[in-house]
Formats: sequence, C-alpha cells, structure tokens
Amino acid sequence: MMDNDTSEQLIALQISVAHLEDTIERLDNVIAQQDKHIQAMQRQLQLLYKHIEAKRDDDGIAPFDLLADRPPHY
Repeated sequence: MMDNDTSEQLIALQISVAHLEDTIERLDNVIAQQDKHIQAMQRQLQLLYKHIEAKRDDDGIAPFDLLADRPPHY
C-alpha cells in the first residue's frame, strides 16, 4: 500500500508524462508539416533551375560576371 506522499508523486509524474507526450505529438506534427514545405520548395527550386537553364540555352544569355559587368565609373 502506498502512502499519500508517494501517491501524489506518482500522480505528478503521470501528469508530467502526459504533458510531454502531448508536446512530442505537437512537435512531430510541426516537423511533418515543415518537411512537406521543404520538399515543395525543393521541387519549385528544381523547376526554377531547369527554367533558367532552358532560357540560358535558348536565348544565349551569358552568365553574370561581376568583374566584366562593372559600371565605367569604377
């Protein structure tokens, strides 16, 4: 048989564990959402790169060169 103090400690521990489990579940949901967003942004970035490469090949656009494109006053 448990005394009153041990029972209260056990209840406090159970409450703490319940809060931790809830926090972990919420954090897991946030991480899953962030992962979906990151994957979507990676796909968009890949499409942008493909689009830029296609434009560069089609239009004959030279890559940007900082030293060659300096204004004359430098």
